Amino acid sequence: MKMMPVGIQTFRKIIEGDYLYIDKTEIACNLIEKYQYVFLSRPRRFGKSLFLDTLKNIFEGNRELFRGLLIEDQWNWEVTYPVIKISFGGGAKVRCQETLRKKLFYILNDNQERLDITCVEKEDPNQCFAELLKKASQKYRQKVVILIDEYDKPILDNIENIPAALEIRDGMRDFYTNIKENDEYLRFAFLTGVSKFAKVSIFSGLNNLEDISLNPVFGNVCGYTQLDLETSFAPYLKGVDMEKIRCWYNGYNFLGDSVYNPYDILLFIKNQRVFKNYWFETGTPTFLIELIKKNSYFIPRFNGLQVNESLVNSFDLENIDLETILFQTGYLTIKRLIQEDMEEVYELGFPNMEVQISFNRYILQSMTSGSEHVTIRRVLLAFLKSGDVGSLEPVIKRLFASIAYNNYTNNDIERYEGFYASVLYAFFASIVVDIIAEDVSNKGRVDLTLQVGGRTFLFEFKVSEGEPLGQIKKMKYYEKYAGERYLIGIVFDPKARNVSKFEWERL
Repeated sequence: MKMMPVGIQTFRKIIEGDYLYIDKTEIACNLIEKYQYVFLSRPRRFGKSLFLDTLKNIFEGNRELFRGLLIEDQWNWEVTYPVIKISFGGGAKVRCQETLRKKLFYILNDNQERLDITCVEKEDPNQCFAELLKKASQKYRQKVVILIDEYDKPILDNIENIPAALEIRDGMRDFYTNIKENDEYLRFAFLTGVSKFAKVSIFSGLNNLEDISLNPVFGNVCGYTQLDLETSFAPYLKGVDMEKIRCWYNGYNFLGDSVYNPYDILLFIKNQRVFKNYWFETGTPTFLIELIKKNSYFIPRFNGLQVNESLVNSFDLENIDLETILFQTGYLTIKRLIQEDMEEVYELGFPNMEVQISFNRYILQSMTSGSEHVTIRRVLLAFLKSGDVGSLEPVIKRLFASIAYNNYTNNDIERYEGFYASVLYAFFASIVVDIIAEDVSNKGRVDLTLQVGGRTFLFEFKVSEGEPLGQIKKMKYYEKYAGERYLIGIVFDPKARNVSKFEWERL
């Protein structure tokens, strides 16, 4: 069997090294025949770089690499194009205008060497870029192809330092403006990145880009489909619970098929088919967690969140919207498309178990002291599975006692019911249980519902005072569920920052 191309982003290396390749060339052919200026946003580790390098080899006419692939008989290999490839994926991080200038010249010099072109301009990378486009078109008597990978990385690398990010954004906007201004020399331009910045910022000088990120025709341009797993990957997955793989790693939706992150599947196979959070552990920006804590976001709201298209598509450094970041970086995905009278509404949620569990564990780890939450998680799950509800109270008290004191400073979040609901939601979402926040019935909403081992647990929370158990019984939230049901009412004391009353009843 062919080897797994883990971390390989070079199309030639995959083909010549006889690695497994999932054929995306028909999508590529459709794209370059129908579009000229294209933007694609996808989360990290989704195969953007490999797809971009595939385009490079198509335009360069390297037919020998495409033997047996769908594009081989659909493309005119006799016509070749000079390709300028710009990637911000490697090397040291760009921290200011001067390092950006040096980075751009390094990239431009590499392209000059590959195309055997010498540019006169040595001071301004923007002018050098324009000169390179013109000279490449003249030298090869053909229009030029521009491929830009991770166009936004220098900005995102500085996201925790907004003034620096704005400075770099403005410098890159001036650089990218050359694409529009040199239209006469261009055959095709393709930009990839994680985030799509607001048009008033980085794309203001490049407003002729067509964004295919949520175009259903190109929904499968990156990622593996269920069909891919059942055909190309079938020999590697014999004997594996395919439903468990789907629950763990499938679920990303860009309005095409539901897809898997390639990195997860490749590492799952390479690592003896052990279920782990392969994609998540490659790096979660700390600023996301800090933003959640700083603004006291209601964590259960992330699953089932409804937003409009403008929120999903636009990232503004000067007005950072957490929901946009979470979607564009892959922690949330589209669960459902809702057609309303004047617009489309997207319902967002965690794509799969890997992200749900890992993201909520990461939040808990940032809030609690030591590794207490790890032990608590194991004990709590055992009690839920056995139906030993009476033993939950000391475990939940232990959880809130482990929350680091600095989470309470300079705010009064401990007075809000949403804070306690968020902590418990994150905790339960970090273990393998079915969870519903603000569970709706025909009588109203119960704060939290869990289903574990055929049992249903319904939680209602209050702060300072109240009769949460009585409310569950009065409103009969439990009637929508059959079987063994447990009603649990918890009152929290904001002074003690912990449970002051815990009642439960079994039906």
